[in-house]
Amino acid sequence: MTIGLTPYLRFAGDAKEAMEFYHQVLGGELSMMTFQEGMNDNNPAVADQIMHSSLFVERGLHFMASDTPTEMDVRGNGVIALSSDGTAGADAETLTRWWEGLGEGGQINMPLERAPWGDSFGELRDKFGVVWMFNITAVAS
Repeated sequence: MTIGLTPYLRFAGDAKEAMEFYHQVLGGELSMMTFQEGMNDNNPAVADQIMHSSLFVERGLHFMASDTPTEMDVRGNGVIALSSDGTAGADAETLTRWWEGLGEGGQINMPLERAPWGDSFGELRDKFGVVWMFNITAVAS
């Protein structure tokens, strides 16, 4: 399949800090544009805020985000689920590293541990309020 699903996160003034944090944890290529750069907006309330940002981690893993101007409603970002398919042991190592990184300064809602279905599962809320679910499938033998 060549169709991709890209979560778009909305923040209330801390999109730059959040995307830099995700870039540090997940790696990839980060680009950001402020309202000043994108719209020539001289409004000091939003000029330095992020109008659009994009983090390409790898094929199939792409996040975008922006700050939401105060006149627009900001609601929760939902839940982002990351999972492996059990075909590569390195995926478990990568997801565990991301779990640890995203959990820094956040809140663990459910520890990453063996679940009744045999995989490792956990859920956390990062320091920006985004909820992440992890499912690490045991590597098929």
